Amino acid sequence: MRTQWALLLLLVTLGVSQTGFSIEVRDDEGSLVQLDENAQRIISLAPSLTELLYAAGAGDRLVGVVEYSDYPIAAQALPIIGRYDMLDMEKILQLQPDLVVAWQTGNPKASVNRLRELGITVYIAEPKRLESIPSHIRRLAILAGTETTATLVIDEFESRLATLSENYRTKTAVRTFYQVWDRPLISAGGNELINDIIELCGGVNIFADIKLLAPKVSIEAVLTRNPEAIVASGMDIERPEWLDEWLKWEQLSAVSTSSLFFVPPELLQRHTPRALMGAESMCEQLDQTRAKLVSN
Repeated sequence: MRTQWALLLLLVTLGVSQTGFSIEVRDDEGSLVQLDENAQRIISLAPSLTELLYAAGAGDRLVGVVEYSDYPIAAQALPIIGRYDMLDMEKILQLQPDLVVAWQTGNPKASVNRLRELGITVYIAEPKRLESIPSHIRRLAILAGTETTATLVIDEFESRLATLSENYRTKTAVRTFYQVWDRPLISAGGNELINDIIELCGGVNIFADIKLLAPKVSIEAVLTRNPEAIVASGMDIERPEWLDEWLKWEQLSAVSTSSLFFVPPELLQRHTPRALMGAESMCEQLDQTRAKLVSN
């Protein structure tokens, strides 16, 4: 007994956990996610989380995804377990995952809690900032045991991010309106990935003062704030026709300099390494506007 107490005291002194779990990661909900061994069968409950898992080197561990998990191409061949907001619980159980990666504000809380009640380990992710992407990749890699692959991806991401910041962040500010949709007119507020990218490019989001996600705005508000550049997304890789509806408002600075731009939504609205591709496009576009403003 005396020997056991001495050993326990030594473990406590050294800070060694006696939980019995070899892998522990704290998720974005603040919960400690614990596994006996690296996850071998993973289900992703959001397209962006699917991309992050592939970036972390865990793509070959995925056994199920939600609809619109279309990148990389390999993800398109995986079984679909419903939409992010409507999960097929029976299908999830049939796939026998040892880890489910869930989206905190996107997936139904009741369904996520039910998975836990059924004994499935759930990791909650809520990517919010551009700079947080490496942290998400790193934690997912720890759960999957793919840290070596993840490290290379993280290093490349942080290097590209630093280069963009150095090249654009301190340039002359360009008032920017990001348009998600036309009817209703939806923009991006100050607590979104898109706002981070606009600031990275040396822009100023004209609706940064709105803290809601994807806020509805009015044409009058856009006209009043008079953006120098308008960047639209739409639904797919094609430039939305409704972007040109702004041409009738000739008093807009963005119209006078022909600064109506488009970047595919999947490159700006998903918290994944591809967000830097979208950022590179936007930075180049805002730089075009700067040149036109100077020449005028």
